[in-house]
Amino acid sequence: MNSSAVLPGDSSPFAPVIQAVIHRYGGAEEIELETVSLPAPGVGEIRVRHTAIGVNFVDVYHRTGLYPLPALPAVLGVEAAGVIEAIGAGVEGLQVGQRIAYAGPPAGSYASARNLPAARAVALPDDVADDTIASLLLRGITSHMLLSHVRPVKAGDTLLVHAAAGGLGLVLVQWAKALGARVIGTVGSPAKAELARLHGLDHAILYRDEDFVGAVKDLTGGQGVDYAIDGIGGATLAATLGVVRPYGMVASIGQVAGDSGPLDLAQLGPARSIALSRPGVFRFMADLARYREGAAATLARLQSGLQASVGEVLPLTRVAAAHRLLESGRSSGAILLRP
Repeated sequence: MNSSAVLPGDSSPFAPVIQAVIHRYGGAEEIELETVSLPAPGVGEIRVRHTAIGVNFVDVYHRTGLYPLPALPAVLGVEAAGVIEAIGAGVEGLQVGQRIAYAGPPAGSYASARNLPAARAVALPDDVADDTIASLLLRGITSHMLLSHVRPVKAGDTLLVHAAAGGLGLVLVQWAKALGARVIGTVGSPAKAELARLHGLDHAILYRDEDFVGAVKDLTGGQGVDYAIDGIGGATLAATLGVVRPYGMVASIGQVAGDSGPLDLAQLGPARSIALSRPGVFRFMADLARYREGAAATLARLQSGLQASVGEVLPLTRVAAAHRLLESGRSSGAILLRP
């Protein structure tokens, strides 16, 4: 197909596009809406009209500059679902009108449409809805990485998942339960505890009301968990090291509460004899074979019962509000933007 192939019935395939852009790093107020004209997709590219856009905490890290983007100004966002509107030269295996999703860099999903490297497109089966996949493709690939590669989880393992009622937490809980694990999770309110339990969580710890370290020890008979997944960082990471049994592992996957600072190796062993991993899903997905593997695993989990939990759907024009909601810790489940 060539770049002139367009979606049937679309009289203006390259009409102006609305994008959410930052020109400098900072707070949510730095996000600006701009209208631009996109060129036809280049060699190896497709043009995607978005139907649902995922909001992830990494978008906040990009906005603040904690994880700098390649250049500014830049369009935020690393996950979306949509329909192929046009196909550039050299693209095989995709067609105009096809539903696809994608996750990971290059950033730019906060837009009504975009040009995307065709290799990042994941074809969608008819029984997977756009909102569903846009809310959890990145989280699904992250879960696959954490539970199959970083530390393969087996039946009988006990896990601790922080923020178990968040977008990633709910996917991790379900995925780990499907592998036969027992899952303990920290949550911020009774309502979030109930939501996480509805998704399979075995034990909810209200971290604002009780010391999660002591609670985990009580729930494990003083032994600790086999594996802890911590996206909170800050002082929570140091505390989490104390709830893992010997030869277990902590995966540090974020720092919502700030940088944990330098780590003294004595905190890991030899007395504790535990491992600490700092895996990055973007690094994982940089390998196209692993990206495809993670996407296929996510679709398979969806088709075998994995449930999406979408807490809020906001118009793209309210992207700053979406960021503020995510940062507040008041959201449960995933946040989507509607172009």
